[in-house]
Amino acid sequence: MKLNIAFLLCCALAIFAVSSVAASSFEDNDFAEFEDFDSDDDFVEVPVGGAGAPVGSNSKEVPAASKEKEQVKIVQMQDDEEDGIVEDEDEFFKDDEEFEGFDGGDSKEETVGKKAPEPKLTVAKIPMHFRTHWDSYWMEMLMLAGLLVYFTNFFAGKAKNAKLAQLWYTTHKGLLDDNFVLVGDDGKVDNENPGLMKESESLYTLWCSGRTCCEGMLVELKMIKRQDLVSLVAGLMRPQQDQLHIKVDLTRGVMDPFVFCVGTKKTITKAFKEYADLSKYCTLVSKPETRYNVPSGFNVLSEIPEATSAILENRIITALSRYQQFIDYIHISDQYSGPIQQEDANNLKQPETKPVLMAGFNLPKHGDMEAVKPLLILIFYLMERLKVYRLSKEGQQKAEKNRSRVEEEFLKSTHAARAEAAAQRREDKRKQEKERIMAEDDPEKQRRWEAKEQKRQAKKKPKMKRLAVKAL
Repeated sequence: MKLNIAFLLCCALAIFAVSSVAASSFEDNDFAEFEDFDSDDDFVEVPVGGAGAPVGSNSKEVPAASKEKEQVKIVQMQDDEEDGIVEDEDEFFKDDEEFEGFDGGDSKEETVGKKAPEPKLTVAKIPMHFRTHWDSYWMEMLMLAGLLVYFTNFFAGKAKNAKLAQLWYTTHKGLLDDNFVLVGDDGKVDNENPGLMKESESLYTLWCSGRTCCEGMLVELKMIKRQDLVSLVAGLMRPQQDQLHIKVDLTRGVMDPFVFCVGTKKTITKAFKEYADLSKYCTLVSKPETRYNVPSGFNVLSEIPEATSAILENRIITALSRYQQFIDYIHISDQYSGPIQQEDANNLKQPETKPVLMAGFNLPKHGDMEAVKPLLILIFYLMERLKVYRLSKEGQQKAEKNRSRVEEEFLKSTHAARAEAAAQRREDKRKQEKERIMAEDDPEKQRRWEAKEQKRQAKKKPKMKRLAVKAL
């Protein structure tokens, strides 16, 4: 044991001597003591003096730091000798686990105290920030721009429609108050602020009542759907205008029976196909410019010529000529029942009719509501005109004849349905009578009823004629 210690001490001294001669960075090698471990040479125990230099050594004086390090290594080697047998050099260096975590010249205690090195992390390639690639988000930007344009147009169009409707009401409110007792009253008790009623973003209504010869007047402001971007774009191909529709429910019996309509060619053609009273009673007047002096561009639907001549007097013709760009149609009828209804076999009654005065006007594009104020005065004039006008005797007869003809056509079209309905009513009546007879406790009465029923059924059977065949 002592020889081994002496050998290790000599090796350490030799290493320190070489390091001092080179005067360079000292390279520490913990395994230097194992280089000649198998040598059989004897080693001399070198005692350590009080001054730190070995006795009988010819080497130079070793520094104090080197002495302390040498003493630590000697103590470590002693501990290793006491713990077990030193392994073979080749086998020692072949053990991979022995040098796990080994780093240069660190001692065993320092190696045990160190942590295992952290694993190398591979950082994934992160794409560049999206702000540097705006072209990758063109679809999202396009959708956001579309939504922004849509909502901007919605609020702007909504505000403009409300502004135009309120402007019309403000302009005509004085005239309406002079002709009606209630303006803007829709019949609701909780209507604290009478005036225009907003039905939608493009439809405003106004109800007026309290005037002779009429039950009421409904005003509808049908504005362009400016809040709808799709409708606004479609309007570029088919131009539209803000319109004012007036419907006056006349008191029954005030006007004489006749149907009349004047308006633009496009509107008259459409109305003739859609409204039942115009299609049943009226015919299209050929060349109304020469016959009634209406402006070019207008057509006339007339039932009774004398009534048409009475309505299209000089004042009306002057108004049609002066406000041609604003007038769309004027419809007067005592048989108004709305649009044509689809044929229904179960409908055995004619639709209810009522006398009306209707008109449609185009509003100015620039919002000059004073320009269309005389058109409302024209409606009041027509109301007074219908109250005092009376047909001649021939006109009355022709009107009654036309209404009888329409009623007969309706009865013919529903004859089969009415016959079927009548048969069903008779059958239901017989069933009720049978149930009533069978519920009574009178066999004789039941027998008479059954005989009567058999006799009735026998009459329904077709009669067979007998043919006499002569024998050949």
